[in-house]
Amino acid sequence: MAEDGNWERKVLEKVALAAVDEQRRARRWGIFFKLLAFAYLTAVLLTLIDWEAMSPKKYEHHTALVELNGVIQSKGDVNADDVITALQSAFDDKGAAGVILRINSPGGSPVQAGIIADEIGRLRGKHADKPLYVVVEDVCASGGYYVAAAADKIYVDKASIVGSIGVLMDGFGFTGSMDKLGVERRLLTAGENKGFLDPFSPQNERHKEHAQGMLNDIHQQFIDVVRKGRGARLKETPDMFSGLMWTGAKSIELGLADGFGTVDSVARDVIKAEDIRDYTVKPNFAEKFARRFGASMADGLGSALARFTVR
Repeated sequence: MAEDGNWERKVLEKVALAAVDEQRRARRWGIFFKLLAFAYLTAVLLTLIDWEAMSPKKYEHHTALVELNGVIQSKGDVNADDVITALQSAFDDKGAAGVILRINSPGGSPVQAGIIADEIGRLRGKHADKPLYVVVEDVCASGGYYVAAAADKIYVDKASIVGSIGVLMDGFGFTGSMDKLGVERRLLTAGENKGFLDPFSPQNERHKEHAQGMLNDIHQQFIDVVRKGRGARLKETPDMFSGLMWTGAKSIELGLADGFGTVDSVARDVIKAEDIRDYTVKPNFAEKFARRFGASMADGLGSALARFTVR
């Protein structure tokens, strides 16, 4: 009987010790996951903080830099609100001797490009003693050049791609495919032109003519901006406003650009302020996600496949 009692006691001791070990392990894992969650939240908060804005200015006398890198669109990473905010900060800083707008863009929305160009004109008028120079790296085409034309001067690399002064409106027509598949389009509208450029209906010549008229209007606006910005420097040719693009070297010959230069060389040799400070508004992860999500929702809800694009 004594041996039976010892056996039961030993079993109970083992069970108790196992329970204690399990509690310790659970406590350790709980602490681990809490620390992991804390580290994750800390990382997220660090990405949300604008360290550039919080840090003191390193240079009293400097060149202000603003980046325009990518397709110009209202819901994208390159949009009028962010570019204008950066430009305003750069111009308002009394320590900035001049502003460089570095452009790498194939174009985009004519509205967004126009808003940026108009604001550049306003800021140049308000701060007449502070020049704004555009430095083109790989490409400054269409909407990108729409913005560049508003600057005091444009500097390029000999192999940069410059120009594409034109407007397009693209879309698709599916009527042939629908006929082959035996699909019937049923479109009801209130307003005879409400089905304007519907891709599932045969092309309407009146609609086509109206769309071409709008394209021509926007194209003329683009041409006027280039002529006003470049002035007597522009050496117009029959192809200049046809949508063609040229190398940086050729763009200087045509008066579309003023000379060769980089951000460093323009800051050092033209503005005479070698120290460069970046004023670009850079969206954090949360803002990028919100913009991408918003753009996806808009695309999902939009019914028109055709769009105007300055590119």
